[in-house]
Amino acid sequence: MKFDYKKDVKRIIIICIASLIMSTNIKTFVRTGGLYPGGATGLTILIQRVAELFFDVTIPYTIVNLLLNAIPVYIGFRFIGKKFTIYSCLMIVLTSVLTDMIPGYVITYDTLLISVFGGMINGLVISMCLLMNATTGGTDFIAIYLSEKKGMDSFNMVLGLNIIILSAAGILFGWDKALYSIIFQYASTQVLHVLYKKYQQETLFIVTNKAEEVCKAISLVSNHGATVLEGEGSYGHCERNVVYSVVSSAEGKHVMKAIRETDPQAFVNVVKTEQLAGHFYQRPAD
Repeated sequence: MKFDYKKDVKRIIIICIASLIMSTNIKTFVRTGGLYPGGATGLTILIQRVAELFFDVTIPYTIVNLLLNAIPVYIGFRFIGKKFTIYSCLMIVLTSVLTDMIPGYVITYDTLLISVFGGMINGLVISMCLLMNATTGGTDFIAIYLSEKKGMDSFNMVLGLNIIILSAAGILFGWDKALYSIIFQYASTQVLHVLYKKYQQETLFIVTNKAEEVCKAISLVSNHGATVLEGEGSYGHCERNVVYSVVSSAEGKHVMKAIRETDPQAFVNVVKTEQLAGHFYQRPAD
């Protein structure tokens, strides 16, 4: 497990900022709106409210959240990456402690506004962590594990798992807050899809006279292979090659830059890939 001083200091700073935003979002939006954001955070809040309402006991957020993250953290160490999990633990611990420490501020009592903007902030924080090769914990570990194993974007699957938590909250505390919480989670997931694209793919069709060089450029940037198809230009009836490749959407801009540098005259068509079957290389977490 190697450390790059400049890179790792940047990761630590951004994770600390993300944890501050996350804890502020919990105290300002989530608790004001009485929402259950899903995952370990939502389950922690649900347990706290059950303890307060039925047993008249106040349980610190930190204790419950750390206990709930024990198994996901083990999955991270075992199957995803040690360094990835260490930074995720930093995020989990900081967020837990800050949530217990910082005061809550009420911006609005409108539950719909809280659901939409609180969800957007939540998605932003999760994206910040993932871009720094870390996570906010809980079901994010499971989502990344499934994405690595299945080669697909599984965060929508986690949305389905979170609905189970929200259903329990609806039965215990009323369906209005549970339904608003689904809006919160949906907004969070959509922001995540926009900002974090590692598990989304793009199909490239590149018409070029430098097929071999383009294939090498794609492989060098993304570690993905390519297939060369023989074609014919309809206007000049000259032989042209079409390079076909599938890359991660997160690498798309870097791949396009490499293609342009290799062949400025290349014609590139980028198509969003809905589903893949077969082996697709995913850069492993550290």
